[in-house]
Amino acid sequence: MSAPLPDGARAVVVTASNRAAAGVYADRSGQALAAGLRDLGFVVAGPHVRPDDVEALAAVLREAVASGADVVLTTGGTGLTPTDVTPEATRAVLEREAPGIAEAVRRYGEPTVPTAVLSRGLAGTAGRTLIVNLPGSTGGVKDGLAVLGPLLPHVVSQLRGGDH
Repeated sequence: MSAPLPDGARAVVVTASNRAAAGVYADRSGQALAAGLRDLGFVVAGPHVRPDDVEALAAVLREAVASGADVVLTTGGTGLTPTDVTPEATRAVLEREAPGIAEAVRRYGEPTVPTAVLSRGLAGTAGRTLIVNLPGSTGGVKDGLAVLGPLLPHVVSQLRGGDH
C-alpha cells in the first residue's frame, strides 16, 4: 500500500503531436492521461497539445514548472521518427535525470508490446517538479500510470522537502 498523495498535488499534462495540434484527430492519449491523474487525486491542468517542436515543447514544460506543478507528464514524441523530439525538449528543462523511472515504464510495457523498448522517454526533475515522458498511445499512458501511480505520492512528498 502506498502513502497518500499530499494535499493539493497538481499535475500538468502535455501532448506532443503534430496531427492533434493541427486538429486532424482528437488527443486521446492526453485525455486518458489527465483522467488517470485525476483518479490518483491530482488537480490537473491540460492536456496542453503542442506540435512536435523542441522549442514549443520546452516552453510549455518550463511554464508548467514555473507554475509550481508537482508533476508534469507528457505523452507522444518519444519514438524514433525524425519528428519525435519530446526527449530533447525535456532534456533542455531537466536539472536531474531519474532514469530508473523511464526504464521501469519501458520494462512494464515490453511483455505485451515489445516495441515499448523503442521509447526514448526521459524522467527527472526541474526544481520541485517531476517530469516524465510517456508514449503517445492510450496503452502507453495506461502502462505509464500503472508504474507511476504507486510512486507519485512518495515523489511529490520528497520534492516538497519530505523526509525519506
